[in-house]
Amino acid sequence: MSETAAPAEIEIGDFAKVELRTARVLSAEAHPEADKLLVLTVQSGPETRTICAGIRQWWKPEDLVGKDIVIVANLKPRKLRGVMSQGMLLAVQDGDDVIPLTAMKPVQPGLRVS
Repeated sequence: MSETAAPAEIEIGDFAKVELRTARVLSAEAHPEADKLLVLTVQSGPETRTICAGIRQWWKPEDLVGKDIVIVANLKPRKLRGVMSQGMLLAVQDGDDVIPLTAMKPVQPGLRVS
């Protein structure tokens, strides 16, 4: 039987470096080169950005459009199979399902999550 190590504790200053923001999904489509990825166009405050999210097996693109999600806004951009991803969608895994974190009611895109 293997033991799972507890995650390392961090200081509040470490957590403060992560900028979590609300974002509204404007469009979503299957990534043309990756079976597990969706390409989301989101509005977060005054800017529009592209985010690749590994949730394709759980979500249809049309079911995400209009949703207010939570993203990591200050993650260094990274090219994923030819598409530049400018952030990360936050989600939770519940058994065999993956659910994006959303606001309980409509909120303005770009709000800081605290």
